[in-house]
Amino acid sequence: MSDITRIEPGARMSQAVVHNGVAWLAGQVGKPGASVTEQTEAILARIDALLAEVNSDKSRLLQATIWLASMDDFAEMNAVWDAWVDPANPPARACGESRLATPDYKVEILITAAVKG
Repeated sequence: MSDITRIEPGARMSQAVVHNGVAWLAGQVGKPGASVTEQTEAILARIDALLAEVNSDKSRLLQATIWLASMDDFAEMNAVWDAWVDPANPPARACGESRLATPDYKVEILITAAVKG
């Protein structure tokens, strides 16, 4: 029996992998072409759903890595992030600029979280 759980596995990747009480989420993106705000909201909703599926939640975030297609969107993304993140339990976080899969993607977020019990 495997001690590794893969959530929504595909040929290339899984949306989440759980091992030894830690969940690693794949990079999440929003609807291509949507605004930074809309993409960030969609990404965080998807993160909430994946965390629930692995028996975790945003209060258990360990690390977040955020990629923006342009750092000019930093304040807009942060406005959504700040309204979502648990202020009593913020993760370690990094944010940088990177060319994403297509120009229609403006935000990608990767999460590592502790799993409950």
